[in-house]
Amino acid sequence: MPFQITTPRLRLREMTQDDLDIVAGMLGDAEVMRFYPKVLSRAEAAQWIDRQIGRYRQDGHGLWLLVERATGEPVGQAGLVRQVIDGADEREIGYMVHRSHWRRGLATEAALAIRDYAFHTRGDARVISLIRPVNEPSQGVARKLGMTVEKTTTFAGFEHLVFAASRG
Repeated sequence: MPFQITTPRLRLREMTQDDLDIVAGMLGDAEVMRFYPKVLSRAEAAQWIDRQIGRYRQDGHGLWLLVERATGEPVGQAGLVRQVIDGADEREIGYMVHRSHWRRGLATEAALAIRDYAFHTRGDARVISLIRPVNEPSQGVARKLGMTVEKTTTFAGFEHLVFAASRG
């Protein structure tokens, strides 16, 4: 059976190149990407999906597509991504919701399910989220996951807060 996580409103599933329209729409939106280094082209969005497919094979996880269960409409992406931060192998919870679906709690709902998957299914001892200091909405999501700021680091050339939570 293909990988999926379900929540009351969402189904998280692996991305395929068939999802290019929605992914390119998000990654090409300047407002959605305001805390990322740049807006991505359609070709770069296709490469983004290819990276996730590679992560599924190599790590067993990556960023997954968020699909609204009631409508079947893709609304964003979220997942668990392996990162090396200051020499430590970490699992990062990342989330991005398409602008037309902001302020509905979808990022929090997806991220909570991913945290629980990491702790209870995978058995990870801790998870992190890398968040730029100016990204207050994402910091709010991280706090709802029970994460607190552990330190500041440089990642992808930008200062990031390292939010962390440990399995209780």
